Amino acid sequence: MAEAPQIPDEAEVRARWGDFAWTDANAAKAKEVIGRYPPGREQSASIPLLDLAQRQVGAETNTQGWLPVPVIEFVARAIGVPYMRVYEVATFYTMFNMAPVGRYHVQVCGTTPCMLAGSDDVLAACKNHGLVKGRTTPDGLFTLTEVECLGVCANAPMVQINDDNYEDLDYDRTIAVLEALARGETPAAGSTIGRRASCPEGGPTSLKEMATENHDYRGQW
Repeated sequence: MAEAPQIPDEAEVRARWGDFAWTDANAAKAKEVIGRYPPGREQSASIPLLDLAQRQVGAETNTQGWLPVPVIEFVARAIGVPYMRVYEVATFYTMFNMAPVGRYHVQVCGTTPCMLAGSDDVLAACKNHGLVKGRTTPDGLFTLTEVECLGVCANAPMVQINDDNYEDLDYDRTIAVLEALARGETPAAGSTIGRRASCPEGGPTSLKEMATENHDYRGQW
């Protein structure tokens, strides 16, 4: 299911990212993150610091961000551990991109619940909108990846685009999301058919008062 990342030439990567350093704002955030862990446990900061670094790369490139090797090396130095210890983390979690991606990273869940609910139609919509798995569109706008379960099985099929989930998709609703993003709009995240969280289609069928407030049922028992 996974596609090989298209990593740029190493010399090019090091020329662009070899002097990576935190922005002033991110330096303060990094200091706060490392401060959460006792001395000797700085490696525990790997995930939040990698995420912070990827977001900084994204801000600098107007994309969703990725982790060039020099950036991973920078994070390793920041927490005082060998590069490989941080590289292992970066390559384990699919939240980290090991190659450049577009402005919108479209991650389509292809695991069984989504597949049975119609993820093939979602992928077809992506394909017909010019997206190719493992590639970025020529305009740099979209990168398409098929991933394993993203934990929204009740509202399948779904995609994660950057930090947002879009759920209850079909062919037309997927096209609508992609077209809105291409226009520079921000479609409402969550269910595309209007259901709240993971309620049944049409709304809750039990404990209905709890849908909008923390209702106290004790007086009705």
